[in-house]
Amino acid sequence: MVRQLDTLIVGAGPAGLAVAGELRARGVPFDIVERERAIAPAWHRHYDRLHLHTAKRFSSLPGMAFPRDAPTYPARAQVIDYLTAYASRFGIAPRFGVTVTRLEPEADRSGWRVRTDQGDWVAERAVVATGLNAVPVTPRWPGMDGYAGELLHSSAYRNGARWRDRRVLVVGAGNSGAEIALDLAEHGARADLCVRAALHVTRRDTLGLPTPVPTIALARLPLGLADVIAQATLKLSVGDLSPWGIARPDYGPLRGIVEHGRIPLIDIGTLARIKRGDIAVRKGIERFDRDAVVFVDDSRTAYDAVVLATGYRPGLERLLDDAEELVDAHGRARHGGIAPRPGLYLIGFATPLTGLLREISAAARRIGAHIADSRQRSARSTIAPALPR
Repeated sequence: MVRQLDTLIVGAGPAGLAVAGELRARGVPFDIVERERAIAPAWHRHYDRLHLHTAKRFSSLPGMAFPRDAPTYPARAQVIDYLTAYASRFGIAPRFGVTVTRLEPEADRSGWRVRTDQGDWVAERAVVATGLNAVPVTPRWPGMDGYAGELLHSSAYRNGARWRDRRVLVVGAGNSGAEIALDLAEHGARADLCVRAALHVTRRDTLGLPTPVPTIALARLPLGLADVIAQATLKLSVGDLSPWGIARPDYGPLRGIVEHGRIPLIDIGTLARIKRGDIAVRKGIERFDRDAVVFVDDSRTAYDAVVLATGYRPGLERLLDDAEELVDAHGRARHGGIAPRPGLYLIGFATPLTGLLREISAAARRIGAHIADSRQRSARSTIAPALPR
């Protein structure tokens, strides 16, 4: 017999926990599954040095703030402790070790057929909380298969201790790549950072304020005006980085997020190391040799290891047919995560102006309210025919 569920949440990371907390507060029954064996498994896998890049006051889930004694930017382990405490407080008990392989609408549109490695279920509603960072992206370059050094994606990086006094190239200057390069330098490695495109760089604290504070204010303005103010602020706080090989895009930082899905690099110390010469900025890669990398400017450098901080993709196509209709070109959920397919919701698929965890909290409230309202409407429609006329 197929198990019948009210609402199924797929994924027990911050997004899944946030929806579960909202549903619990609204008295909505739910099940939550997680293919790994721990809450927030991505946070368990992240590199050791990781801290939140947004201040804790803007990063809490619905109904529970970070502890007062936590630092402004909690460390990886502190985020895990917070998420574990959140699950305990709201009685969220995921079923671990369950892999959802497919979500298919029932023929009569009465819900969703959930195919898992433990059999099929049917849920009236399904919340996909697997997020943007489900599948590591590994670009290919000529000669890559013959490279004799160590080659790994940033998802497998923990810390730079074993590369002390060795030369390592980090490919990708997003927040993970820049922090991994910094971590390598702090562990005594000779780190290079491959910056393949122009990018905006901002401080974690701007004019004494955590980055989300001015960004939240700017988000209320027309995009063009907001970008003029943001660019003027970056000119004062960061300055011109072109002497160190970092070019600024021809669009503003806020437009970059909204239209290109590109989050500015939030600097936490990498720039200082670049300016001191501890980290060298390199151009894009042309090809790999047996023990070296050749760049587009024809320079060639031998490396003991290459870390690919080249991002992730959502991988929604593995779960849903016509997944491209549900997200934009950058993998961000359309319709605020409330899909046009009845009973389907997406959360955590966003590159917001003001921080992902803040957006997750807002989306969880929105989705929780929509689910509660849809259940009430369904209950009224079921009862109505039985009422006397």
